[in-house]
Amino acid sequence: MSATPHREPTVSPLDVEAVRRDFPALHQEVHGKPLVYLDNAASSLTPTPVLEAIEGFYTRDRANVHRGIHELSQRATAAYDATREVVARFLHAARPEEVVHVRGTTEAINLVAATWGPAHLGPGDEVVITQSEHHANIVPWQLLCERTGATLRAIPIDATGQWILEEARRLIGPRTKLVACGHVSNALGTINPVAEVIALAKAQGALVLLDGAQGAPHLPIDVQALGADFYCFSAHKLCGPTGAGVLWGRYELLEAMPPYQAGGDMIEQVTLERSTFQAPPLRFEAGTPNIAGVIGLGAALTYLEELGRERIAAYEEELHQYAAARLAEVDRLIPVGTAPAKVPVFSFTVDGAHPTDVGYLLDSQGIAVRTGHHCAQPVMAAFGLSATARASLAFYNTRDEVDRLVEALHKVIGWL
Repeated sequence: MSATPHREPTVSPLDVEAVRRDFPALHQEVHGKPLVYLDNAASSLTPTPVLEAIEGFYTRDRANVHRGIHELSQRATAAYDATREVVARFLHAARPEEVVHVRGTTEAINLVAATWGPAHLGPGDEVVITQSEHHANIVPWQLLCERTGATLRAIPIDATGQWILEEARRLIGPRTKLVACGHVSNALGTINPVAEVIALAKAQGALVLLDGAQGAPHLPIDVQALGADFYCFSAHKLCGPTGAGVLWGRYELLEAMPPYQAGGDMIEQVTLERSTFQAPPLRFEAGTPNIAGVIGLGAALTYLEELGRERIAAYEEELHQYAAARLAEVDRLIPVGTAPAKVPVFSFTVDGAHPTDVGYLLDSQGIAVRTGHHCAQPVMAAFGLSATARASLAFYNTRDEVDRLVEALHKVIGWL
């Protein structure tokens, strides 16, 4: 009797129609047309389980956290603290205490710049970023270098939107104290070669901060395997609420950093003469936090975990390939950012039309895309542009919606 042939395990397909039923915002008309929401890189939509978790806090457990012995406060505290465990699992962090709740990626980067930066940078030191960064990962380092006398350097990108690694090897040197770069480009969708840059930084004894605002929604994240020192992301790009996000940092680094803000809950003891502070992460969470937002973040990550990150990734890649092929059929459409490794983000211009006009006309057909510089003006400058249109897909989008985008683009081009 012959042996049974070995089969590689397969990932069961995502039931997209069932998923779509979880997102109330998808089921509406815009300008008399069914909504096609393709602005997920700016902000994803929110599923019913997340909305219910937020509503549950406000309707049943509305109390402050870490402050009360009564039942409502205890329930709110338990839900709030549970999110730290969920995030630690999502990131494969070594311990939940490495997870700091912040308002989003922007605050996370500013926190590191304001607390770690002044103690470790001075004249002659260097911070290295890249030309493909979101403004939130440029401006804080500019301000920090102005305050400390350090120098800011940037790794350029090539005509496809990829980092030029030869330049990275030249720029990252013995004076480099920090490399701050995006896991995935928000303007182009490029999956950046962070492993190579992390290795270059570590060889020089520099720390690495990864802006994961676009990476976390699409890629599996293992901060220990990555070897970065800080990783941050925003809830609202991961089906969660606005005003919530995460800074992950290696615990020994967080422990050595001073408070970011001062107030309640971050203190250990206060006298009129001096104060002592909590250990991380509470040291960085002054005042009443965004309790509902943190609970919503926990619900969002749990929702994604239950759907299956592998299933989501497999479906998004299939949809990405389909969309790339369909968009290639559109005359006068010029893709911007053509790196081989990308998430399903398509930045483009239309020959003879301003991106704002393209976006306005697509909106008239019920299709939501982003237009503008995408908070990434150095990227636009690299391509000699002031703006692009950007269609960004998520796991709840469909082939039919891609077809509607392509059909609408044909109409728009015919109108121009």
